[in-house]
Amino acid sequence: MQPTFLPWAGYFQLIAQADVFVFLDDAQFEKQSWQSRNRVLVAGASHWVSAPVHSHLGQTIARVQIDDSRHWRKKLLRTLEQAYARHPFRGEALESVAQSLAGRESSLSEFNINLILRVAKRLELQPRFERSSSLGISGGRSERLLSICEHFGCDEYQSPAGAAEYLVTDGCFADSSVRLTFQNYTPGPYRQQGAGEFVSHLSWVDVVANLGWREAAEYARTGLAAMEMVAA
Repeated sequence: MQPTFLPWAGYFQLIAQADVFVFLDDAQFEKQSWQSRNRVLVAGASHWVSAPVHSHLGQTIARVQIDDSRHWRKKLLRTLEQAYARHPFRGEALESVAQSLAGRESSLSEFNINLILRVAKRLELQPRFERSSSLGISGGRSERLLSICEHFGCDEYQSPAGAAEYLVTDGCFADSSVRLTFQNYTPGPYRQQGAGEFVSHLSWVDVVANLGWREAAEYARTGLAAMEMVAA
């Protein structure tokens, strides 16, 4: 998976399924993508937050630099503090973000990866983490993914559902010993303070602010909050 900015719960569900999780940090950077922005809940509505960057066409995520001249770190933390001021687990959610924002990573991918690692640890998800940029593996989109799996001796590759069309069309996995599976994660509603109607697929910040780390860990794995699991 590409290193995502403040990713949603489904990102951590993939981590929970993996023995080896590879950050595709040498994938091409795309503006207005999940690589540098995500959504949180502000005044009951979905709201975009982002990290400003210096980038150019064809640049890999690993080479994209954060634009700290815009003082975005303090602004982002202030936005989150105000948005989640009345939430039951505000402190738990904002602590990890504040720690990352206090760092001085100039690389977008390193900022994203370090925050994801911090959150994964709190969710008690600890597969082997690797960066694709350190592997020296090239090739087309599907061929490269297969080569990465073979490099680690994996017998199964679990892909996000959004990549299903091109992976099946390319057919690289069909003739290999690596089984291709697709993520099946449907996040259910949770106790979401401040929303008239439940807003799904927000950043993990919203999940933890509402549920706390312990319940968020279960939600990341199953898509169900404890209250909904008991009701079922």
